[in-house]
Amino acid sequence: MKALVTGGTGFLGGHLARRLCALGWEVTAAGRNEEQGRRLRAEGIRFASADLADGEKMQSLCAGQTAVFHCGAMSAAWGRYADFYASNVSGTAHVVEGCLKHEVRRLIHVSTPSIYFGAAHRLNVNERMQPAARQASSYSRTKWMAEQIVRQGLERGLQAVLIRPRAIFGPGDRTILPKLIRANAKSGVPMIDGGRGLVDLTYVDNAVEALILAYEAPDYALGQPYNITNGEPMKLADAASMLFAKLGQPLRTVKLPFAAAYGLGAILELAAALRPGAREPELTRASAGMLGRSQTLDISAARRDLGYVPAISVAEGLERFAGWWREREGAEA
Repeated sequence: MKALVTGGTGFLGGHLARRLCALGWEVTAAGRNEEQGRRLRAEGIRFASADLADGEKMQSLCAGQTAVFHCGAMSAAWGRYADFYASNVSGTAHVVEGCLKHEVRRLIHVSTPSIYFGAAHRLNVNERMQPAARQASSYSRTKWMAEQIVRQGLERGLQAVLIRPRAIFGPGDRTILPKLIRANAKSGVPMIDGGRGLVDLTYVDNAVEALILAYEAPDYALGQPYNITNGEPMKLADAASMLFAKLGQPLRTVKLPFAAAYGLGAILELAAALRPGAREPELTRASAGMLGRSQTLDISAARRDLGYVPAISVAEGLERFAGWWREREGAEA
């Protein structure tokens, strides 16, 4: 059994590559982070330095693979649209072509439920519901376009299953929870409308299990998208309180009404856009929506078709993250 994991030097892809290797797969992890690549090699995983935008390289890496797990993407909250397009749209097209050309048994495409959400509350969203009429970010816009690339491949004989994991966290996360930690240290975690919005989180090992189950799923799952979360929606305020309690740190908050947060996000985005090379704004309209609006998913289809059962709870996942974070801080001290 041979697997190509795109984005193999990233958070989800790295966890998946290690899990597949432990299961006895011959794994090739493709990515751009040479340091992470060296670590993977030391663990017996083949590393291929590759950029999703390099069509020839990505297609060649699909040769001889039993499965391709397409975890690679530009998933930043901010950046040039052209960069998102090159990675998420063109990159997916290269992977799809490689799978078709080399007759890969199955492609597991990692999409995002961000396509559903914007500035409105949406609860218990299932896969039959339409994406937001106006996508909240370049990331969600290009990931929706990438799904269409996969669907076009299905019409040409591609064997593919799509999963949409929400807010993946755990040891190695350098995006979601670290942002909250940095905000807490600086001025406080934004509590939009009192932090009453419901959030869905996914522990990374649960997401990895969903990917493997998608590979093993019966053929009736082909072409289907599946929402993936822990199945434990909770108020943002409660999730933040749990995180900082496990970190042993006091939680500091900044209270904002949603309208003010959304407007501030728009202003900060405009200011960053006017300064080429500017850092990611501390708040964007998309992040205001994520923090200030209830956005939850129905995962019954994944439970039914894939046999998905989230094994690690949010509480246990946060405990594991906190332990990793303290070790990391100690190593860097």
